[in-house]
Amino acid sequence: MAEDLEEIYRNHAQSVFRYLLSLTHDEDLAEELTEETFYRAVYSIHTYNGSCKISVWLCQIAKHVWYQELGKRKRQQTQELDEDIPSTGRSPEEAMLLKSSKMDLYRAIHKLDEPMREIVHMRISGEFSFAEIGEILGKSENWARVTFYRAKQKMMEVL
Repeated sequence: MAEDLEEIYRNHAQSVFRYLLSLTHDEDLAEELTEETFYRAVYSIHTYNGSCKISVWLCQIAKHVWYQELGKRKRQQTQELDEDIPSTGRSPEEAMLLKSSKMDLYRAIHKLDEPMREIVHMRISGEFSFAEIGEILGKSENWARVTFYRAKQKMMEVL
């Protein structure tokens, strides 16, 4: 059984990490949450019934781990200092325009319904291929591609 778990980790750790990176936008946090995901998977492997791919099951666990992390952060109400420090490579005007554009983009993404929002995050932040997104979400590559295209259309309407 230990060999099976090691093989599962070797085969899926990178995908789970990239999925979490697409949600967190923070490599260190994504790595920590990946470890937590596999820790929980080890203790709940007996609940895996094979009705979906193991990668889908692991990403479901990862999503729940991320939601729990968000809940903790919300309760703590902490803010990172570096958000308020302007970049030294840009003028204050350029930094403000960039931040405004980025905020508009993320507002448009936030207005999307699931699973479009999740697909956009995975595509632009985690740099997942459509095949990988389809596998993670238990759908086809074509479904992921079409859903991403529709999400872009909706975002263009908002922007």
